[in-house]
This record gives sequence, structure tokens and C-alpha cells, in this order.
Amino acid sequence: MNSQWQRRRQPDDVPTPVAVAVSDFCRRAKAAASPSEVREALALLTEEEDFRVRTLTDTEPEASPLGPFAVIDILRGTAASLASQRQACGYYEVVQELARVHEEKKPDPLPAQPAVPTFAAPPPRPAPAGEASAEGSQGKDGKASRSGAPTVQERIAPRKRATEAEAPEPFESEDDAPRFLKRDLPKPRGRFTQVAAPKGSYQTLVRAEGKDVLEPAIEQNEHRFALLKSLAEQYNGSKGELKMPDVESVLRLHDLLDPLADRERQAILAAYTEHRGAAGRVAWALGLSPSELQRLISTLQLQQEVEDVRERFRREALGSRQLTQRLDMLGRDKYLVDLGIKKRFSEMLRKDLEALVDDELPDAQSLSGLAEAVSRKHGAPQELVLRAIERLGLADSLREQLGADSDHSLP
Repeated sequence: MNSQWQRRRQPDDVPTPVAVAVSDFCRRAKAAASPSEVREALALLTEEEDFRVRTLTDTEPEASPLGPFAVIDILRGTAASLASQRQACGYYEVVQELARVHEEKKPDPLPAQPAVPTFAAPPPRPAPAGEASAEGSQGKDGKASRSGAPTVQERIAPRKRATEAEAPEPFESEDDAPRFLKRDLPKPRGRFTQVAAPKGSYQTLVRAEGKDVLEPAIEQNEHRFALLKSLAEQYNGSKGELKMPDVESVLRLHDLLDPLADRERQAILAAYTEHRGAAGRVAWALGLSPSELQRLISTLQLQQEVEDVRERFRREALGSRQLTQRLDMLGRDKYLVDLGIKKRFSEMLRKDLEALVDDELPDAQSLSGLAEAVSRKHGAPQELVLRAIERLGLADSLREQLGADSDHSLP
């Protein structure tokens, strides 16, 4: 009896989930116990036996009352009915006291011996050249001293700090510098174990008090996808994890879906107007993925309104006659691709730029001079004109024409 009621670990090392499960099992077995008593009982088991505890506590008690030490007795092979009788007659109170006595009689561990340093003493600091020659030629008693041996005066003299010339050079690269790695600390155990808070039931959102939970959550989240992410951290769904159909169902039940949908429509149309029809920027501004944005637009039936906004900005980009604005738009590849007009815009600008360059080509001597002439005549920056010539594939043909014209002009 004595050997099986000895501690295998400290009570604080018992995982909190296991202790909570045993406490709940004892409560259902009509023998509620304090947390300290539960941990003292589980300290009689090793870590490898914790899974057996969870297997037992996940079932309904076969008899009552059953305390935490009765749970340990059942795991040792005792029948549940016999453990219940022992619990009723006070048998496990004696067992608990016996376990404490065993722990008190256990000898204290021997104190650790201080480690003996294994490093060698630092070598003596060499004396200056002048003093070494004078001291080394003759000792205090008139005899020649040993070469290189420091004198008593040198050993007790204060050490000088290194000057700027003697200071160590900085590391040439980060790879040469010493790296201090973070030590891997053990995971928290026992009472310090971090356990996620249990999620609330989906029925809480369905009941009348669920409206008091949903209204503040709607005010804090701009759309239903953000609302789903917020609620999924606190509540379960009807079938496991909380899903979008669950959220839409409870919103519809409490008459909150239509006000949220109106706010989502306004936010989407305002974002498309602010970002000039670029769907990628709209999704980023609203905190949505592109697929979630398209799904939300489809749910709200905003396809036509969104397409009208995008078409307005397409016509504006293609119909602009101001050269500087068009050259600047050429550098915004992602925006043009998003609107679906990159190829059409590039072809239109190429034709117009060819006509402008042909007018200035006879008087130009170089490609940069040609770009400068076009920019001066039409009020556009020279860098944008030169970049457009390179990007639209006109540079090679223009260099050939300029080279041919210079050859013909030679005497």
C-alpha cells in the first residue's frame, strides 16, 4: 500500500486541463474537492498516465461518491463500487495523509557543489620596451632578472585603457559579429499553463440576449467578414466552428442584417470612388481578400453599380488629352491592369507619341534631345517623355533614324 501512494511528481507540475477534468468528474460523482486536493491526488501519477485520467473523466461516473483519490484508485485497478465504499468510510483521507508523510520523510537533495573554474589566469601584461630593457639587465639584488618576467611594480601598477589606435576594429559585416541566440525556455506547466478560454454556445446568439452581443459587435466591425472573425473567437457555430451562414442567420433573426447590408453598400461604393475603380486597393482598404470582396458584392447585388464606377474611370483614363497625365498613368501598370485597359491605353498613347516625335525628329541630334524638344513644346517633364519612349518600344527605331540622319549630314 505504501509504494502506490507515493508522489511521482510535484502538484504544481500537474497540467491544468487534467486537474479541471478530474475536478468536474468528482463534482458529477457527488464528491467535490478543492483544487489543491485534486493536484495532490494527481501528483501520485506520472505524466504518461494523464491520458488514462482523461479517458476516465470523459465518461459518466459509475458510482458515487468518488473523490480525486478514488479516481487514482480506480486507475490502479480498483472497481468503482469498492472505491465508492472506501470514499464513504474515509479510507482516502488516510491515504492523503500517508502521501504527505512520505513526502515529508523524503531526504532533501544535497546542495550542489560550486563549480571549480577551469579557465586559466590571464597572462601578465608586457612591460614597455624601455622599462623592460632596463629592468631585464639587472634585478633588485644586482643579479640579472629573467627575460619577460614582470616585476612587482608592474604587477601592481594600474592598467591603462586602450587608445583609439589600439581600439578593436568594428566588424566588417553582420556575419562577423557575434550572435547571441535566445535560449529555448521550457513551456509553462502546472498552474502557469496557458489554456484558451472556452467559447460560448451558439444558442447564446440565438436567444434574445444575443442581440445585446451583436449590436456592439456590428458597430465595431465594418462588414460581415470582420464580424465573423470577431465572433468566431468567442462563440461556436451550430455545427462546430462559427461560419458565415451562422452569422447571417442570427443577424436576420434579430433584424440586424439589413442595416449592416446598407452600411456595407455605402462603404464599398465610397471605396471604389476613392480609389478610382481599382478593386485591389478597395479590398486592401476594407481588409478583405479579392475573393471576399467579390463575394460581398455579389451578396449585396452591387455588380452593376460597381461596374458603372469602374467604367467611369476607364473612360477618364482613356479620354484624357493632357500629355503629362497620360505619361504618368503609363507608369501605373497595376492600376491599368486592374481596370482592364492596359493594352488599349498603351496602343493609344504609342500612336499619339509617334506623331509628336515625328514633328520634332528632323531637328533632333540625340534621343535625349528629341525628348527634351517634345517636353518643351507640350509642357511635359523630359523624364516622363524619355521613359514613355523606352517603355513603348520606340527607342530602338528612333536611335536608328537619328543615326541615319547624322550620317547623311556629314560632308
